[in-house]
Formats: sequence, C-alpha cells, structure tokens
Amino acid sequence: MIGRLNHVAIAVSDLAAAAAIYRGRLGAEVSAPVALPEHGVTTVFVTLPNAKIELLQPLGEHSPIAKFLERNPDGGIHHLCYEVSDIRAAREKLKAEGARVLGDGEPKVGAHGKPVLFLHPKDFCGTLIELEEV
Repeated sequence: MIGRLNHVAIAVSDLAAAAAIYRGRLGAEVSAPVALPEHGVTTVFVTLPNAKIELLQPLGEHSPIAKFLERNPDGGIHHLCYEVSDIRAAREKLKAEGARVLGDGEPKVGAHGKPVLFLHPKDFCGTLIELEEV
C-alpha cells in the first residue's frame, strides 16, 4: 500500500538556523519558508536525491510542533511521510485494520499542495506517520 518515503520531518525552534545548517554545512538545496496556518507550522524542504527533509517550526502558540518542542527543546524527528496512490482507500484499509487517523479523518492539503492524513503514533511503533497522495 505505501510507496516511497517522501520526507522525514524534523521539528526545530529556529527555522532559519536549521536551514542554514543544511545549506551551509551540508551543501543541500533548501527551499524558501512556507507558512501553513491550517497545520500550525512553517516549513522548509531540503531536497535530497532520494527523499526530502522537512524542517518544521511552530506557527503560533497552539501549534502541535510547539508542544513537541516543549517536550524536546533541542528538536528532533517529528514524523515520517509515505506516499500513497489513493489516500482515501489507504485510510479505509488502515481503519479497517484498527489504525487511528488523527483529526477528523478527512485529508487536508499538505505542504506540497496534495492531500495528507496523519496516523496515530501508538499504532506505528511510536512514530507519527503522514500519508501523502501522489
């Protein structure tokens, strides 16, 4: 059902500093920041040959990333994103197998302008999973 790894998301408290590390020290191609108010984050994508790194900074005090950074002040891996060809079919299969879809269960537009869903980390070895339709 899942396709390739799309990105690994890393929560950071200072997006500009984190982007500078990837751009400067590692020589990576780094996108401009994009605010996603519906998700409560500002994102930057680091392009790799085989996947992306998504750097996430809280956008507002009610951001889920703000809560993550309270528990992990140095930042860290927040979620993994896998591609699926049909997000609604994937959702129904996963729900039928007992997986919990976060939020209202309906796909939302993600950072790439495509439908996304998040799956409860307790159902996936302690890892928050994002599915993105491609």
